This record gives sequence, structure tokens and C-alpha cells, in this order.
Amino acid sequence: MKVPLSWLKEFVAVECSPDELAHRLTFGGLEVAQVRYLGLEGAELPWDPDLIVTCNILEVLPHPNADRLVLATVDYGAAQPHTVVTGAPNLFPYRGLGPLTHPLKAVFAREGARLYDGHADGWVITTLKARPVRGVLSDAMLCSEKELGISEEHDGILLLEDEMPVGRPLRDLLGEVIFEIEITPNYARALSIVGVAREVAALTGVPLTLPDPQVLAEGAPIVGRAAVTIKAPELCPRFAVGLAEGVQIGPSPQWMQRRLVNAGMRPISNVVDISNYVMLEWGQPTHAFDAAKVVDRHLIVRPAQPGERLVTLDDKDRDLTPGSASGLERTPLMVCDASGPLAVAGVMGGASSEVSPTTTSVLLEAAIWEPTQIRKTARGMKLPSEASRRFERGVDYALPPIALRRALELMRRYAGATIAQGFVDVYPRPWQPLVLDLPTAEVARMLGIHLTAAELAALLQRLGFGGTPYEASVPYVAVEVPSFRQDVTIRADLCEEVARVYGYDQIPLTRLADELPPAMQSPELALEQRVREVLVGAGLTELITHSLIDMPLVATVAPSEAVATRYLKLTNPNTPEKTFLRRSLLPSLGAALTMNLRERERVTVFEIGRVYLKAEDAWLPAEPRRLALALAGPREAEGWEPAHRELYDFYDLKGMVELLLARLGLTDRISFVPLTDDERFHPGRSATLMLMPESSGGKVIPQRDNGQAPGVAIGALGEMHPAVRVRLELGVARAVFAELDLAALIAAAQPPTFRPISRFPATVQDLSIVAPLEVSATRVAALIRRGAGDLLEDLTLFDVYTGPQVGEGKRSLTYHLTFRAPDRTLSDEALTRVRRKIITGLERELGATMRS
Repeated sequence: MKVPLSWLKEFVAVECSPDELAHRLTFGGLEVAQVRYLGLEGAELPWDPDLIVTCNILEVLPHPNADRLVLATVDYGAAQPHTVVTGAPNLFPYRGLGPLTHPLKAVFAREGARLYDGHADGWVITTLKARPVRGVLSDAMLCSEKELGISEEHDGILLLEDEMPVGRPLRDLLGEVIFEIEITPNYARALSIVGVAREVAALTGVPLTLPDPQVLAEGAPIVGRAAVTIKAPELCPRFAVGLAEGVQIGPSPQWMQRRLVNAGMRPISNVVDISNYVMLEWGQPTHAFDAAKVVDRHLIVRPAQPGERLVTLDDKDRDLTPGSASGLERTPLMVCDASGPLAVAGVMGGASSEVSPTTTSVLLEAAIWEPTQIRKTARGMKLPSEASRRFERGVDYALPPIALRRALELMRRYAGATIAQGFVDVYPRPWQPLVLDLPTAEVARMLGIHLTAAELAALLQRLGFGGTPYEASVPYVAVEVPSFRQDVTIRADLCEEVARVYGYDQIPLTRLADELPPAMQSPELALEQRVREVLVGAGLTELITHSLIDMPLVATVAPSEAVATRYLKLTNPNTPEKTFLRRSLLPSLGAALTMNLRERERVTVFEIGRVYLKAEDAWLPAEPRRLALALAGPREAEGWEPAHRELYDFYDLKGMVELLLARLGLTDRISFVPLTDDERFHPGRSATLMLMPESSGGKVIPQRDNGQAPGVAIGALGEMHPAVRVRLELGVARAVFAELDLAALIAAAQPPTFRPISRFPATVQDLSIVAPLEVSATRVAALIRRGAGDLLEDLTLFDVYTGPQVGEGKRSLTYHLTFRAPDRTLSDEALTRVRRKIITGLERELGATMRS
């Protein structure tokens, strides 16, 4: 919000410098983003007090050699008038009329003045120099708003109001300081000059002077000549209307236009400008209806009916029925007459009842709307406005009659209106006063400052609260919350106000009276960090992708999963591409893999993040944490030596997963089951990761009928299906990825155990068995480990063979077995017993035979 200092000074006597005021406002919660100087010292282009002054235009003569130029005779306070050559279009109507009976006030700049070039793009500073223009010497000029840096307007010279003195430095009259304040939603009370003035008065301790606007109403009473009906009082607590007749539409006064421009608004016409001016001044938006276009002058507040439409002031035909076509989540509230909708309540008016140059009577409305209704309507229609910005944050219930009196009086003065006596003020839900008791002990507890009840009351009264101190056994202040402070509802809010006015920098620094408890690290977070460290150590890079996705992105990886009803949908997404909460990490990680492969040939990444699953019997979704990995490109980094560089494949990914499982102590509880029916993965080059139950007493869990150990699926890994690679537009012939249930891995993880290094020698033996093809190497290894017990130090599969020598439907698996005892050298007899036990188990469980 832009706040001109001259406007602010009408309500509060600012005594400090602009920089000091900006500092105090910022430390009081109103962040001043910028202090802009216009024409004063500190501006990019200060107005020279000797060269840029006010003047009277006494006469406008034709240029002797140019039809598009005139000669203006100017009195700027010197002994003799000065002739200025100008092509300002707004002076042409006065050309050749002789001496003006009513001189025009303007801005006069003499040779040497520094101004902005009105004909250049952007803001280019130039110095005024004397030169002949079509045979007439031009050594001065009459200035436009752009040449002075006020606005980009350059269609004519700036004309000032008649009250302006002649020959005065312009900077003394129009020089301005403008504060640009970042207003956060909890400071909605400061979305007006009056609101900022309250804050300035409270933070600086200077008096606040708020006028009580009155209107000279000389017309007939409004009773019987206008009416209001509220059919949705829960959405419209108050609706007030005034009537102005005999209105003459025209430009607003120059002083008002300047203030609107300095506050960031564009002047339009007197009635519209007055409505905007009052909104900026008091924070109460108003809306002007052409009374002749309102049936029976009867305004009706009701929800839109199915099928209704409205052409709004931006000339767009809007569907008022909720749904995907209109973008509306709920039915909008409308201001109507008997013929249908006239305006979207609190958001934008309709073209059918707008004020036009032919308007002669105005129904001026000032209302209070339910904030949530306005916010959802404005965002659904994509119609943000200054009015909706205020209404959706809450407007003071007491403002409608104040704003009407102020606006109608301005219309009387500057639009020639006759104002009807009284208002139609329908107030079905009056403001309910709130009184909070604030003990001094509570302030001391929350803020660490000790104030008496009287001191607390004085601080809060500076902010406009009613405060009555009570010095009882438990001192407190009975605080009456004013209607313009709808954000204050509990004691903590009052303590925040006390801290702001007292001064955050004045709160003493203290140490905690008690010792801090020892920091306790979450075991889950520690294990999650260990997972990161293991994967980074394996050469992977962590990515963080967006939790929001769209269905086309899901379909690139898993078309059958791209069903919108399975996903949680955002009510108010920032972009159409980010609408749903993800159920898997793979779509977003796949998109990231595509982008990275455009920049480099080899990508190894992982992500740890949450997915969001609908919960049938809960308000909130389940948010399990997942781990996803993706590898693509050559296995070996590029080097100088020519070599055939293989691409990452399933076994590279499986090896990284096994490394992670080993570091989590899960090697003995994990098995890989072939995966053939997942549309994301290449059949035959993928696997399901199974977490088996913990063994008991050294016994292996019995296998199922399918030959696999029982367990819970906690993830899948494998080569990306070729169709997925095509949809992702990956520029490689092969890519692999995985998604694992991180919460299940962390829950099952075992703490690391350490054994002393044995000083006794190890014995290495080879074992070659023939087993059916459907028996997995994982199952074979588990049975070998069971038979060997603690004496087996290492087990390595180093040869796999299929062929006629082992028979059809079978294969040979050959292992290195490393045995070692911690307390002795193993004898041949002991190793023979262990080997016999291993072989017996393999023959009994798998029907395997030994290969000689």
C-alpha cells in the first residue's frame, strides 16, 4: 500500500523524519518496503525551487508558423510575463480567445531546469535549453506530469487548482514523501490512511485526530425512494445506501487526482474517484450504482441462482454457477434488483448498472461482507481488486455510515449533487463487543516486562482499545476490543499489541532461569540421515521435487494410476499444472531425470519425501515417507582411455539397494522376488523387495507354496519399462529406478554390531550345486547361511551355468564360502560337519544336488 505523507498528516502530527517514521513502522509490524521522494531532496529528480515554479497562463495565442503549437503568455511572479512555446492539447481550446478571464494555473520551468523527457520511453532526465521552435525562441516550458515524474501522463500540461499561489516553488506545494508498506493479512486494519495514522499515533505517541465526516443533505428524505433487502444475513452483516441526485459526471479535482496517483490508483471520473478516495482514506470500499438502472431503486442481496450470468465492469460475461466452467467453488453472493444481478458482492460491479457520463442520480452502497465468501469468490473468478482485498480480511462494522457521509459530501462539492436526507441502513448482525481481561502477570509471563495495570491500559488506549485498569489482588485490565480490530480475540493477541507499542527493542535480554534439557535426537531422523549418507557415499545426488503434480505427469510413468479420484486435490492451486498431491515419488523423479539428462550424460539421483494417501476414516491423509532412486547413463565416468561404456542396469541398482540394506542391518531379512506385472518396470528385469519376519531361535521361516519366504512387500526396483522411457522422453537406451517404503526400512533397521577381528586363519571352500531354475539365488544363500551358522564369515556367488551338462530346467550355482571361528583354528572335521549340514539342508529344502 502506498501512503502519501501529506495525506497522513491530516490525521496525525508526524514530527519525526521520514526515515525515522519508516523505521518505527517496520519495527511495529508494518514493513516499509520503500520510501519514495517526489520532487524533494532524496528524489531521483528533485524540483529546483528557483527554476520550477507555479504560474498563471494569461493568454493562449496561435503560433505564427505551426498549427500544432501555441504561444502561452505566462505570469510566474516576475516583473514581465513570459512567452512559452507549447504543443499541449489541453490548451488548444483557449487559443485565440484573448486574455483569459479565468487564468489557468500550471507549472513553469525555466532554462536550466532538469526534467524528465516527456517524449522518451521510460524515465530519461534532460536539461531544458533555449532553442528556436519554428521561428520562435523557446527557453522555458509548461510541464506535464511525466516531465515532473508524477506519472506517465503526457497528453497535456499539468493544470493546478485555482487556489495555488503564483511564483511559488513547486516542491513546496506538491513535493511528497510516499511510503510503500507491505501489509500482511493480519494487519488489514492498516489498509487505509486512517488505519496507518492509528498505528503512527500509537507507535510515536503523538495525538491522533480523526474527523467525524458530515454531509449537507438538502434533498428529500431517502425513505420510500430507495430500499434494501438482505436475503443472506449470515453473509452480509450490514448494507447501507445513500442517494445523490443531480450528479454531473466530470473530472475530479486536481488535488484528489494527485493523491490517487500518489497512492497508486488511476483517476477516472469524479464519482469513481470519490469512491476510491474514500476507500483509501477510511478502508471502506463503496460502490456507485446508476440509480436510473436499478429497478424501483431496490437493492437485493442474495446468492446467485443456477444459470445466472453477469457482465462485469471488465466487459467479461461471467457464469455465476459453481463448477469447473466458472472456476467458482461456492455460489457467489450478488447485489441484485428485481431484474437480476447487478454486481458481484464485494468484488466487482456489473456493466448494466455502472455509472456513465449520462448518469444523473447515484445509489451509493457501503456494506460489510463475510470474509471467506469474498475470498473464495474473488479467487474463483480470478478477480482480485482493492475492494475484495479489504473485504476478505475484514472491514470495520462501524465504517459504512462514515464512508457514506464522507463520499456523499464530496459528491455534493465536486459533482454538483443534491444529497437525500438519511440512509437506508439494514444491519441484521450488529458488531458484538468483546471484552478481554488481561492480567499484568500474563504480560510478564509472555513478554518478560513488568507493567502496572494503569501502564498497560495506557499502552492499549493508544491503539484505540478501551482499557480499564483494576489494581486488585491480581491486577488486570478489562480491555474492550474495538470493531476495527477483528484480529484480536485472545489474551495472546493483546500481549502482542503491548509488545509492539512498548517496543521490541526495549524488551530486556534475559537468560532462562532453568538449565536447558539435554538435546534428544529422534531415532527415526537419525536413521533417515544415515540413509542419505549411505546413498551419497555411493555416488548419488539428493533431489527435492515438488509434492504437487498433475495427471499427465502421473500417466507418463503409470497410466493406470492417473485417476484423479484417487488423489487429494488442492482447492486453490497456484497453477493448473500443480493440482494434486502425489501418491508416488517416481513421476516427479522421472521428470527430474529427464531434465538432468539434457544437461549431462550420466545421472544418479535419489529423493526422500512424503506421499499423500487418502484415509477413509480420518480427516487428514496418510503421509508415509518414501525413498526413490534413479540411475541413467554410462556406468563408468568419461575418461581419456577409449572403452566400451555399459549403461546402468538392474544389477547396479540392486547393488546400491543391497548396500543400503546392509548398512541398516537388514541383509538377513530381505529377499528379492521377480516382478512381471508392473507397468512401470521391464518384465523380467525388475523385482519386489520383501521384508521377511524376524527369525526365531536361529530357525528359518518356512517357505510358502511358491517357494518364496513369506514377508511384506516394501518396494519395487528394476529397469524402466521402454514405454515409460518413451513417454518421459529420456535420451538413453536404458534407465533404472526404485521406490521403497522408507518408514518400513527405518522401523526394521538394526543397530550396528561390532565383533573383534579374529586372530585365527580363515578357510575358503567352494560349493557348487544344481538346483531348479525357479529357485532364487537369494533362497539358496539363506539356506547356506542357516546351515553354516556363525562360522560362515562371507558368502560369494561367483559362477552361474546353464546347459546340457546340468540338465534342462536347472542351473549350476557356485559359491565361495569363507569360514572362520573367533576363538580357534577350524579343523577339517569341523568343516566337514558344517559342509554336510549345508548340503543336507539344500537337498531337503530345494531338491538340489551337488555338482562334482
